[in-house]
Amino acid sequence: MFAIVEIAGQQFKVAKDQKVFVHRLAVEEGKKVSFDNVLMLSDGGKVTIGAPAIDGAQVGAKVIKHLKGDKVIVFKKKRRKGYRVKNGHRQALTEIVIESIVGSGAKKAAPKKEEKPAAPKTEAKVETTGTDVSSMTVAELKAMAKEQGVSGYTSMKKAELIAALS
Repeated sequence: MFAIVEIAGQQFKVAKDQKVFVHRLAVEEGKKVSFDNVLMLSDGGKVTIGAPAIDGAQVGAKVIKHLKGDKVIVFKKKRRKGYRVKNGHRQALTEIVIESIVGSGAKKAAPKKEEKPAAPKTEAKVETTGTDVSSMTVAELKAMAKEQGVSGYTSMKKAELIAALS
């Protein structure tokens, strides 16, 4: 059984217990990670192709370690001009091992929601003109503040102008 899965912007053909080097993932070493953008799945003779991804398919992996790749030398030269530039680059990589390939029934992990204090919603509309203030530019807001006689409008930011006009 193998799958073609998109990991960190690249497509990989993976099988169970295979080690893969991918672009650096923001996951600690030893943690498990799952990829649900499975493009193709092959189980023996049965091939499933997604459009673009297969719903319910998931590839589970474990992060082994973070490392840097081999050095790549970038050398630029323009002949007869005395122009030579030499740069080196080492790509940040993550080594992962594929632990499981699930064909269907996998549930997507819900993103964690950050708890923020509930701020009261304010309508950014002016009752006198009936126009939407939040879609206006700062220059238009300053002109409107000048017309309404708001003091100190020249040093206000957009959010302060909207609050003063509301």
